[in-house]
Parts: sequence; C-alpha cells; structure tokens
Amino acid sequence: MAATKISNIIVPEVFNPYVIERTAQLSKLVKSGIVVPSAELDALAMSGGKLINMPFWKDLTGDDEVLSDSEALTVNNIGSGKDVAALLMRGKAWGVNDLAKALSGDDPMGAIGDLVADYWARMEQKTLLAVLKGIFGASSMSANVHDISGQLEDAAKISGLSFIVAKNKLGDNSDKLTAVMMHSDTFTVLEQQNLIQYIPNSQGIVEFPSYMGKEVIVDDGCPKDSDVYTTYLFGKGAIGKGNGQAPVPTETDRDSLAGEDILINRQHFILHPRGVKFTNTSVVGDSPSNTELATQTNWERVYEPKNIRIVAFKHKI
Repeated sequence: MAATKISNIIVPEVFNPYVIERTAQLSKLVKSGIVVPSAELDALAMSGGKLINMPFWKDLTGDDEVLSDSEALTVNNIGSGKDVAALLMRGKAWGVNDLAKALSGDDPMGAIGDLVADYWARMEQKTLLAVLKGIFGASSMSANVHDISGQLEDAAKISGLSFIVAKNKLGDNSDKLTAVMMHSDTFTVLEQQNLIQYIPNSQGIVEFPSYMGKEVIVDDGCPKDSDVYTTYLFGKGAIGKGNGQAPVPTETDRDSLAGEDILINRQHFILHPRGVKFTNTSVVGDSPSNTELATQTNWERVYEPKNIRIVAFKHKI
C-alpha cells in the first residue's frame, strides 16, 4: 500500500480559507474582542500595495453660536487625517514529521488545518505584542501611558486603585476598555490576592478569567524590564484585522532524497492598532518584521488619545 502523502490530503483552495476561519475561532485576541476582523480591512488587504491608507474625518470642534438676524454664523472647516496600516506578509513551512500525528486522524486535513490555525493564532498574539512595544515607544502615545513604576514601595505596585487610574487615561471613553493583557507574574500576584475571578458563560464555561471586570489574557511576551511590568488595557476593536490573499497561500512539496513531505502556508494580513499610523520609517524588506513593528520610529498617533482604545500600564508587583 502506498504511503499517504501531504499532497493526497491537502486541497489548497479548501485548506487556506479553513485555516483563516479556524485561526479566528482559536484566537484569544478575537474571542476577547481586542481584535475584530473587518470586511473593510479584508478588502484593503487584497487591494495591493505594502501600505494601506485609511483616511478619516476628525471630530467637529468649536462652541455653538447664538443665532442672530444681523450676524452670520462662523463657518468652521471639517478636518481630516490619515491612518496607515502595514500589510504583513508571513509564511511557514512544515515537514511531514511535524504533522505525523495528524495523518492518522479521521479527518487528516482538518486536523492539520487546526494545527496550522493554532500556530497562526499564536503568531498573531506575538505580532500584536511587537506592535504594542512599537507604538508605546513613540512619544506621540505618551498620553495613553500610566507609569507608576518609579514611585516608592507599595505605591509602585499594581492595585485596584492604580488600575482605575490607568483605565481613566481615556477619560470619558474609559468605559470602553473591556480586556487586559498581562504577564504571568502579574497574574499570579493578583490571583494570590484573590483578585482574579472565574465567571462561567451561559454554557457554564470559563473562557477568560477577569480582573476588575476586564477579561484577562496572560502572555509572558508582555514587557518585563527587571522588576517593572507592562500591562495593556484594551477596548473592543482596538486592533483591526484584515485577511488578504497571498499569490500562492498553500502548497505542498516533497524532498525526495529525504523522503519528506512539506506543507507551505502563507498569510497576508493586516493587524493594526486603530488610530496609530505605520510610518514605514525603518523597514528593510517588502513587509515589516516583528522587530521592525517593535521599532518606535515606525509609529505615529493620528487619533485623539482617548479615541485610541489602548492603555499601557507600567508597574511593579
């Protein structure tokens, strides 16, 4: 009996849409509402070009005026701005040895697809943390940073009161913050203090622990600089996600000499913090790497600070 090969299992035109859909289903960022897939960004991601321009109208300003039968109203202009996102072009290849356990499943293509989707969900979270490092390194984002790490002793530690102050960096938009991402060290301390809640959903499943009413994602990629930690607060849709289309999203190959089947998967996507434009100042290749996404000179705030639904909270534990 001939051995089953990757090429016998994978149907590229079925596999790639499946991976994209399952990545969203498996992503903690999407489940929490931090990242919101957008049909508009999907279209922009497929429109061509390395940078995606997104013009927007600024809010109206100025006080109202008293009507008069002798004086005309003052005409104010409507301002505009431009947000810019980078098209992220990424890929990964796996040999059959990495996928061997999936080949024995009842639905091997689905099993392999789930493995690939889970991989991309993890990479998406890693990419987001690089983006956050970059945007909060930019001086234009200073109004969205609450830093208590330089205070003395307990005043420098995360607490309910300091968390509320961090939340209120968005002023009257603070109620839009619904989720938080923190290092496991921070989570452990809060859990030891009995401040983490585990509330089941309508199906009786605890999808996320919560702190101060915010859904919690734990990721050790959150910055830890000696004894200073950065915790991120998010509003729903703070990060926009658009799925593009690589010219050849999925293909298989075979290394005949090694006797190894190879699966190649490529993704074109947008993962953009709404209101902070990507300047592309320091990018070497056709698409920015995570290191370049983490570079502060590649970012500039274009929305009003309180309309950017992300806050960086620097503290000790």
